[in-house]
Amino acid sequence: MKKHYFLFLLLILLTGCGYKPSAHYAKQLIGEKVYVYADISLADPENAVLTKDALNLALRTRFGADIVSEEEADSSIKMAYKKVKFVPLQYDRNGYVVYYQVNMTLNFIFKKDDIVINRDIIGRYEFPISSSAIISSDLNFQAIKHSSKKALDEFISYLGAKGYLLYGK
Repeated sequence: MKKHYFLFLLLILLTGCGYKPSAHYAKQLIGEKVYVYADISLADPENAVLTKDALNLALRTRFGADIVSEEEADSSIKMAYKKVKFVPLQYDRNGYVVYYQVNMTLNFIFKKDDIVINRDIIGRYEFPISSSAIISSDLNFQAIKHSSKKALDEFISYLGAKGYLLYGK
């Protein structure tokens, strides 16, 4: 009973003080219709397509935005891979790398009316490496996928903060 009472008071407090989640401001900044363009990396086309799909899905599910052509859009987001770097984190006693961190740098350009945001964001993901070449290749692929999703999440959070600065006052 105390738990329900506490949650009720917390709800009243948050709604009473005018609290709005950052997604509200990000949605206001992004608009209803968005054009998304991903520069497909020739070195890694598979991950570029996965990242674009993840961005489309995030825009649709988190903000209810429609993905449209550039002419119909209220705003546009252009994404490009800049670099992928694997950093060894841990070695075994024989000197072989057993743990890596992938640093995926993505460039995002957001445009809406006279607002232009150009931002490089690094997504990081740590993963163990295996002695099998096939497993290691798959782990590399999965690590790039996870690090690019982390960069996407960071960019969407950044848009929420920027939206608050523009529309929250």
